[in-house]
Amino acid sequence: MRRALALAGLMLFLAACLTAQKDRFYTLNASESSTAPASGAASGYTVAVGPVTVPEIVDRPQIVVGVAPNEVTLYEQHRWAAPLQSDIARVIVANLAQQLGTARVWSAPAAARPTADYQVLVDVRRFDSIPGEAVVVDALWLVRPATGSDAKPGRSLVREPTSGSGIDALVAAHSRALTRVSQDIATALRGL
Repeated sequence: MRRALALAGLMLFLAACLTAQKDRFYTLNASESSTAPASGAASGYTVAVGPVTVPEIVDRPQIVVGVAPNEVTLYEQHRWAAPLQSDIARVIVANLAQQLGTARVWSAPAAARPTADYQVLVDVRRFDSIPGEAVVVDALWLVRPATGSDAKPGRSLVREPTSGSGIDALVAAHSRALTRVSQDIATALRGL
């Protein structure tokens, strides 16, 4: 009888382990309502975005959140579906294409030599997540013309409030913050 009870207890324990929290995967999204291109005219130039760099602390599959002024937590079951650098580049590309009114915007990895009219380098200095409060994205960027003329540097510091306390709300806030970064870059591109 004891053996049967022990076996039943073991089976219940294993069943509980199997129904434990499953991994969830997240992606950043481009804005569907980004600022429309100026005067409704599409740009006639091409833009390569990249490379994009991120802080080492967030350059990992797990989502990293701040829990105290000097403490972070890695959420093992909440992960980025793609490397954060490439996901940020993908979102900036999509936002710029919409904001500039052209499909002639693409991602340029660090090893590729861009043949675009402009290259946009992005160095994300902060990609902070504070559950139930806000996210902070601090990005230095440089718009470099292929012609060798003067490059246009810029900085976007965005604090975007979250609309809830879950990871979904943090990811959505990061997506909105990247829309604002993209708007700053688009403004610089239009001014060149």
